[in-house]
Amino acid sequence: MAKPAAAARKPSAASTVALRLALALASAGLLFLLLRLSPSSPSPTPHPHRRLRLRARTHDAHARHHHQIPFDPVIADLERRLEDREWERLAAAGLHAPGMEAAPVPEDLSDGEADADEDYINDAARFNVTRRVEELFPKIDVDPADGAVTGDELAAWNLANSRREVLHRTARELDLHDRDHDGRLAFGEYKRPSWAWRFDDHNSTNDGVGWWKEEHFSAADVDNDGFLNLTEFNDFLHPADTANPKLIHWLCKEEVRERDKDNDGKLNFQEFFSGLFYSIRHYDDEGITDGTGGSDAPAKKSFSHLDLDNDGLLSADELKAIIGNLHPSEHFYAKQQADYVISQADTNKDGQLSMKEMIENPYVFYNALFTEDDYGFHDELR
Repeated sequence: MAKPAAAARKPSAASTVALRLALALASAGLLFLLLRLSPSSPSPTPHPHRRLRLRARTHDAHARHHHQIPFDPVIADLERRLEDREWERLAAAGLHAPGMEAAPVPEDLSDGEADADEDYINDAARFNVTRRVEELFPKIDVDPADGAVTGDELAAWNLANSRREVLHRTARELDLHDRDHDGRLAFGEYKRPSWAWRFDDHNSTNDGVGWWKEEHFSAADVDNDGFLNLTEFNDFLHPADTANPKLIHWLCKEEVRERDKDNDGKLNFQEFFSGLFYSIRHYDDEGITDGTGGSDAPAKKSFSHLDLDNDGLLSADELKAIIGNLHPSEHFYAKQQADYVISQADTNKDGQLSMKEMIENPYVFYNALFTEDDYGFHDELR
């Protein structure tokens, strides 16, 4: 009888292995496609594929005019460390207050430390944006604690964070000028170098090296002891945020002095029109805009409202009504940022934020961390 055909033979061991390998690869490819195309559950770390970074504060006064207030105290602390390192580097380079000796840069203040900080915020096990929002939410939602963050609550949170930032910079500068290390400044100790104004924020006043006037110093010296303690020095550097009436009056007098061409101690209409009016027109309650066609009628209306004694001139006291527009306070920027954040994260448009909305929109709160390539610039906050 004839033998079975070759086609009926059992496959060899090698061909069996090859077939199984091909089937396994095909199965793996199919599984990959199914996972790729199927909806996935939310990640506990929003945008895990994106590199987060710390943004060192710029020391350019114009660029800092609309700085973003750090939302997270952890981030604020890391950014302060970056800024402190830059401050010490400038001091070590000889850019220091007169009478102070330059010191070498400490060995631990290196770029490697900044890299370590960024590694930390990119380690989901140590810094998880979702968990941070969950932890911070009840600290913001306090007035009342009702499960929703309002604009006022967020503005209050921003303001508290901003004031800590400002006071930290003030303490650092006080230490820079305090030659006898008694924790306060005499007028003679405060000889401000020309480079240092670049560290001031948007609320500081400066007109070059000569802005530290004795009148300004005296206005900040609330207890009249001839020295400025930390609180007084903070008001001295940031008069727009003070409750000291003498400093507010000094700030109004400075506005007059800078524009008083005829040196009569007041502003006539032309001095007001060519200077102050263009600074306040966007804040005017009457809705003045640039579309005035070159007419001075809006300026005359504004001037008339300010001229309380109807003498045709504006005194320093009469400028108090608009000084907040000329020198916006930290509260102004805190509210501006809160309004912007709510407009971006309030998905159900009820005018407040739930924890779910905050978790689903982390980039709005941490946009100082995401690279500009991811989210672009938010000029209104910087």
